[in-house]
Amino acid sequence: MSSIIIASFYKFVDLPEFKERQRPLLDFCLAQEVKGSILLAAEGINGTIAGSRSGIDAVLAHLQQDSAFADMTHKKSTADFMPFGRMKVRLKQEIVNLGRPDITPQKQVGEYVPAAKWNDLISDPDVVLIDTRNEFEVELGTFRGAINPQTAAFNQFPEFVSQNLDPSRHKKVAMFCTGGIRCEKATAYMLEQGFEEVFHLKDGILKYLETVPPEESLWQGNCFVFDERVTVDHYLQPDPVELCPMCKTAVQPHHRTSPKYEFGVSCPVCADGLTPDQIERAREKQRQLQIKMER
Repeated sequence: MSSIIIASFYKFVDLPEFKERQRPLLDFCLAQEVKGSILLAAEGINGTIAGSRSGIDAVLAHLQQDSAFADMTHKKSTADFMPFGRMKVRLKQEIVNLGRPDITPQKQVGEYVPAAKWNDLISDPDVVLIDTRNEFEVELGTFRGAINPQTAAFNQFPEFVSQNLDPSRHKKVAMFCTGGIRCEKATAYMLEQGFEEVFHLKDGILKYLETVPPEESLWQGNCFVFDERVTVDHYLQPDPVELCPMCKTAVQPHHRTSPKYEFGVSCPVCADGLTPDQIERAREKQRQLQIKMER
C-alpha cells in the first residue's frame, strides 16, 4: 500500500505581504516532515508537497485557516517513494511564469469546464484545442486533436498566440495543462487579446484522469509531473521514465538514438549547451553511481 501522499494546489489571490509568509510556512512544513515546493507571489500560491497523510493534512489545514486560502482546492495522489529531496518555499514574480505579472485571472478568466464535461467540449469541431504545456510534456501525452505550441517555456505562449491565432477566425478556444494553473492564466491572456469564447479544463489533466474512466478517455499517453515520479498513467500511478540529469527532459526513444544522448550524462535537448567540464563531472557522477549499485 502506498505510504506517501502527494498534494497539489494553487490559487490566484492578492498577497501583497507574500514575502512575510515564506519563513513561517517553510517552518510549518518542516515541522510536519513534508517535502516539496511552494511558490509565493503577489498574485497567489502554487505548490506540490509530499509526506505522510497526517503531515499533508496538517499543512493543508494550516493553509486553509488563512482567509486568503480558505476555499483553495487541492488534488491528492499516492506514491511508494518520496518524490522530493527537500522542502522549498520560494518567492517569485509570478506563481506561473507567463512573463506578464499584470495578467491575472482575478481580473478576467475563461470559462471553467469540469472534467466530466470536457469530452463534450473538445469533441465540438468548432473548438480549437490547445495544450499550454511545454513541448517535451506534450510528447509524453496529450488530448486527441490538441495543438502543440512547441514551446520550451510557458513565457513563449504569447508569441505562439500572436503568430498562430486570430480572434476573428478562432471563435472558440479550449486550453488545458497539468493542474489547471497555466491554462487559467492563459485564458486571462487570451481574453486580453480579444478572444471572446475561451474555455479551460478545471483542475487540469490530473483531475480529468482521476474523474474520467480510461474507456471513455480522450487522453493519449502519460502525464508529466514535476517531481521524481516523472510521469503518471491514467490511474495516476507512477510510470517510470528516464529523466535527463542535466535538463530534466523526459528521455524519449528517439532521443536515445541520437549521438548526443549519453545515459546519465546528457540528451539531445541539452548536449550542445554543456561545457566539457560539466560533461566530465556528470560522467564521474554516473561512474560513482554504477560502482555503488554494483556493491
